[in-house]
Amino acid sequence: MKFTIGRTAFTKALNTVSRAISTKTTIPILTGLKLVVTQSAIVLTGSDADISIETTIKADNPDNLLAVESEGSIVLPARFFTDIVKKLPQDTITLEVGENFQTMITSGQSSFTINGLDANNYPHLPEIQTNTSIPLAADLFKQIISQTVVAVSNQESRPILTGVHFVISGNNILAVATDSHRLSQRKVTLESSIDDAYDFVIPGKSLTELSRMVEDAQEEISLSVTENQALFVIGDTLFYSRLLEGNYPDTTRLIPDSYDTRVSFEAPELLAAIERASLLSHESRNNVVKITIDPDKKAVTIYGNSPDVGNVEEDMVPKSVEGNELEISFNPDYMKDALRSFSQATINLDFTSALRPFTLTPTEDSESFIQLITPIRTF
Repeated sequence: MKFTIGRTAFTKALNTVSRAISTKTTIPILTGLKLVVTQSAIVLTGSDADISIETTIKADNPDNLLAVESEGSIVLPARFFTDIVKKLPQDTITLEVGENFQTMITSGQSSFTINGLDANNYPHLPEIQTNTSIPLAADLFKQIISQTVVAVSNQESRPILTGVHFVISGNNILAVATDSHRLSQRKVTLESSIDDAYDFVIPGKSLTELSRMVEDAQEEISLSVTENQALFVIGDTLFYSRLLEGNYPDTTRLIPDSYDTRVSFEAPELLAAIERASLLSHESRNNVVKITIDPDKKAVTIYGNSPDVGNVEEDMVPKSVEGNELEISFNPDYMKDALRSFSQATINLDFTSALRPFTLTPTEDSESFIQLITPIRTF
């Protein structure tokens, strides 16, 4: 096996598949990346058994500077190989596999020899046997991920909550995540309707990696789903993720359908105040911030307290306030995550009582995006 390739295109492909490769895997060969070379293309694969990424460098694209002398396949140690390629001096690289999978990498005056492994021992990628795929706008799907993945659970005691629950039917997508202390729900209307209905849970870690791969400039992702795998096609790259098994809890009943107190703020303004209050709350054992609302005076006050350091109090003028007086305490980190996901929007905070979960929604199209936070009992 022997080929010459442009370093820029090769490095980009290596960085893409390396996202799926973990040094902590129990299968030693998965610490490597697989190269399959044909006359028309090089296919690179990386996997950690949960996610697998396959990307193709095509010979007919002149930017790749790809010239294949002989075909073949090899598995190379991912971290060393990627670091070597990045540091090579010239714009083109020649890679040649000799006896016993000894692999020689040359560029200019520099030459490395590293030990490879037999590609036949590399696990096969999942087979996605379905003819239907769902087209998704890349920037919109990236937004869905960023707005929901903040609420997934990090506790393996309930594995199903470590993922985002997707329900797709007709022309609607519903994405929900919860760790039982907070919840994030996003609804999106697709431009075209799909025939089948889908209900699946993708691990939050998979979605985070996928989000990093999706460039906003790319217009569309294609999603295919089978019983235990999801496949995202992004240009010349395939991203496979296992699906979580089990039934996701019914979260619809958690979201209140009425409120007793409502306050409106610009999300960045409230976020800045919560960040200031949490400077002191983080020094306290319980990490709590308190908010008091007085609709008669149209006043909102935020408190943060640490017995060892001191306290902070900040009066804020909301855009609007209505309903009953209220004093409520919450985890400021949850609130900051929720507020960041709204970007520059004006939001409503809806409360029912001091001990009931409260919601954050955009003032426009409030059904499309809901963040819910469970308060903390402080007495």
